[in-house]
Amino acid sequence: MAESRETILLPDPVTAGDTSLEALLRQRRSVRDYQAAALPLADISQLLWAAQGITHPTGLRTAPSAGALYPLELYVVAGDVNGLAAGVYHYQADSHRLARVQGGDQRKPLAQAALAQTWVGDAAAVVVFAAVYDRTTCKYAQRGVRYVHMEVGHAAQNLFLQAEALGLATVVVGAFRDDEVAGVLQLPDDVRPLVLMPVGRGQ
Repeated sequence: MAESRETILLPDPVTAGDTSLEALLRQRRSVRDYQAAALPLADISQLLWAAQGITHPTGLRTAPSAGALYPLELYVVAGDVNGLAAGVYHYQADSHRLARVQGGDQRKPLAQAALAQTWVGDAAAVVVFAAVYDRTTCKYAQRGVRYVHMEVGHAAQNLFLQAEALGLATVVVGAFRDDEVAGVLQLPDDVRPLVLMPVGRGQ
């Protein structure tokens, strides 16, 4: 998906941590209460890389994808991130950059589109998982829809575990009005929102 807007090069991801996978799995919880505290841009970078980052010269990513077709598109609704102006950004996995979609704090409108779930608006940022179904259904027909839904689950769990490793809190939000979320994010017509993950420091 080509972008002609301003882009921000993200800090390089860290590929080794201090906490075991087993500990992160044991500690992982869904959290809906967040402090009014900013996140560093490096944390946003790490979360996006964990969810959909490139891990191989051929373009393979951190989460499995049927046929390596990669239908997922990630967006960040930033409100309180050091080094990143409030706004909506599209993650470009191939260059590990953010492309600015629009300026202004869109967390509250996004929360309203998510059936007034206030924690969506309270988080420092929200990562939105969306998908272009045609990338997968062009090969797998209707069964490709199932594969896309499997893939978003894999990627969301990656983000969950990475958030835990960073000492951050998040939750998966699946209840929202699709067209309203698409409007807030100014999504292209072929990109459909699937999951919202507000991220912040837990209370």
